[in-house]
Amino acid sequence: MRLAEAQLASHLSQDLKPLYVLTGDEPLAQRECLDAIRTAAKMQGYDERTSLSVERNFNWAQIQAYGQTSSLFSTRRLLEINIPSGKPGVEGGKALQALADEPLPDATVLIILPTLEREAKNSAWFSTLEKQAICLTFNEVEATQLPRWIAARLAKQKQQVSQETLHFLAHQVEGNMLAANQEVQKLGLLYPEGELSDELVREAVLKVSRYDAFQLGDAILAGDPSRTVRILQGLQDEGEQAVAVMNPLMWVLRPLVRIKQAEARGENINNAMTNARIYGDRQSLVKRALSRLSLRQLEAALQKLADIDRTAKGVMQGDAWLEISRLCFGLARVRSRQ
Repeated sequence: MRLAEAQLASHLSQDLKPLYVLTGDEPLAQRECLDAIRTAAKMQGYDERTSLSVERNFNWAQIQAYGQTSSLFSTRRLLEINIPSGKPGVEGGKALQALADEPLPDATVLIILPTLEREAKNSAWFSTLEKQAICLTFNEVEATQLPRWIAARLAKQKQQVSQETLHFLAHQVEGNMLAANQEVQKLGLLYPEGELSDELVREAVLKVSRYDAFQLGDAILAGDPSRTVRILQGLQDEGEQAVAVMNPLMWVLRPLVRIKQAEARGENINNAMTNARIYGDRQSLVKRALSRLSLRQLEAALQKLADIDRTAKGVMQGDAWLEISRLCFGLARVRSRQ
């Protein structure tokens, strides 16, 4: 069953279903959906949450073992299975089909996938999931629709701005939903409810901190190790949380993976960049990164980010900031392969 994002709140007012499939590369929508489901689960008595990240040599028998093991502390459990590559493999495909055909007792399962390639969409495992699960797809908001999206977010804070300012905000964030949401939240913190003047909004948007995670992404794309290290240190000094750096980095790297995959299929790289919403001057920056980084390196980086995210949230042991620094520096120092 397909469920639109707008229907999620109403859906979650009822008991959770046994299986959900979340697909798409839009990190803000995915994060908000996950948070909403987790909150609903907690309210409905799901006191235990387990997260599994599927990487190379993942043991799919864990899923079956999870279903056969009862919790000592909770009668209802939430299991999240994150598959960053979107490719579970033969064994994983069978495990997912079994999960769809026979839901785990006293548990709700969330399967988290990126935007899938045609082969995966046509696979038996995904077809079975689509028939049995509640499916949500997170599509990026088109550039022409972004001002309206920003206006709706501001309205939730009981704030309004002019059409000119809406287009100014949309232009500033360059289609980045995470950045757009940050700007909206900033306006909610700085100013009271009601109509905001153009001058106030521009002052708030243009007055930024010395360092931010999007500057970090640009330094990585440019292959500038010294600037990458400087921004990382600046973010830490300014008290930025490691988890706040994760989604912007994913927003930077995921389009590169999609472009590389399109390039491997023989598609035109300029068309691939347009489809990945890479426009204008940013295309030259992305091309520099594509000349240095291989598809294997980019996919491994996304997998590493998923692991670091678990560390930052306390699911895995380790120092999230240290791992972020190692990953970012490693990507920035890769030299051109041409």
